[in-house]
Amino acid sequence: MTEPYKLFLYKNGDSQSNFLREVRNYPMLTEAEEMKYISAWQKKSDPKSLHALVTSHLRLVVKLANGFRRYGLNQEDLISEGCVGMMQSIDRFDPDKGFRLSTYAKWWIRAAMQEYIMRSWSLVRIGTTVGQKKLFFNLRRMKHELSGTNEGQLSEDDIEFIMDQLKVAKHEVMAMDGRMSSPDSSLNDIVGDEDQTEWQDRLIDESNSPEDSVAAYQEREFQRNLVFSALDDLPEREREIFITRRMNEEKSTLSELGQLFQISPERVRQIEHSVFSKIQKIVVEEHQHIAGLA
Repeated sequence: MTEPYKLFLYKNGDSQSNFLREVRNYPMLTEAEEMKYISAWQKKSDPKSLHALVTSHLRLVVKLANGFRRYGLNQEDLISEGCVGMMQSIDRFDPDKGFRLSTYAKWWIRAAMQEYIMRSWSLVRIGTTVGQKKLFFNLRRMKHELSGTNEGQLSEDDIEFIMDQLKVAKHEVMAMDGRMSSPDSSLNDIVGDEDQTEWQDRLIDESNSPEDSVAAYQEREFQRNLVFSALDDLPEREREIFITRRMNEEKSTLSELGQLFQISPERVRQIEHSVFSKIQKIVVEEHQHIAGLA
């Protein structure tokens, strides 16, 4: 384990409060300092620069880890995984895009934590489709917002709302709610009495080849860079509205942004959707261009 990693783990016997107190002692960086350290790390692999970059963002890592507490996993492990994502973001960050590192790093930190959670929870409870994963990471929060509790059955109105918000089918909502409300299941549990079929017999092997995994990773990176490049070309107001509404962990409300920019909430909504359409168009056109070259 490299020296930087040691700083991001709880020391033996430390309480979380002591750890958080230590995190708060690390100084925040100015934009100029951030750029200097990024350049030193990316060009010279200077470990002190990496240390300064990661420790100055530990507050962000802890904040994002707190958002995943409801999954019942060790907070130390979540923070450690988040630091791995933080270091990956530092390696890949392009200062010329015009964003601060924290805006870019959030994606990598959250992705690292989510991958850890997915590995830690039962495959039977989570499922493997895109819709199931969206439900896994959002259903508990949405149930609490709708009814004030994570417990109990969903009403028809609640199911309709979740279907609309997450763009998933009714049977997916009901199935995931049942899985997450029940004790963990074994892959060897019997599904029915008639044919004695086990859960594992019904699971399709959707594991990708190494080549497919690399291709999927490159595709995500390509789209991520397209989004950041597109945002870089937008006016400051449009860029700020889109980032705070679509990319930040804590989204600003339409009213808050309306007050900030002295426009109506409806105008904020229009700008948000306009920017989304612009970025979507850029991504689609770039994919079509590449397909035409193939």
